[in-house]
Amino acid sequence: MAEPLTDIETRADVERLVRAFYERAMSDTMIGYLFTDVAKLDLDEHLPVIASFWETILLGVPAYSGGAFAPHASLNRLSPLRGGHFERWLALWTQTVDELFAGPKAQLAKAHATRVARAFHRRIQGLPVEPGEPQPLTITLHGER
Repeated sequence: MAEPLTDIETRADVERLVRAFYERAMSDTMIGYLFTDVAKLDLDEHLPVIASFWETILLGVPAYSGGAFAPHASLNRLSPLRGGHFERWLALWTQTVDELFAGPKAQLAKAHATRVARAFHRRIQGLPVEPGEPQPLTITLHGER
């Protein structure tokens, strides 16, 4: 019998999730080319950055500061991103979360990814962001470091 899944609790958990997701996404027949051929993503270089983003969102650790939308807008200029790309990204993310974790933080990871995917898609299409969707996503650090 399989071990019960635990929730996302540490930076190591976040890194495990992000690595598993990107390995899956980069080899995906629908969106993999965006990572490998268009963005030419170096996973070892990108992993600490995106793990910091998710660590900030999921664990409240002020590890990431900066804008998450700009790289996606740049990618869109190289290869137009469509709704199906965002939906596939979200499906792969949700599948990866569900295979590795269960609990409130895992649910938050899926809910936040849904909001971000929808907001980014709307912004790239030049549509206004819907109420309740994240506005331009910039995470800043406040207080002592």
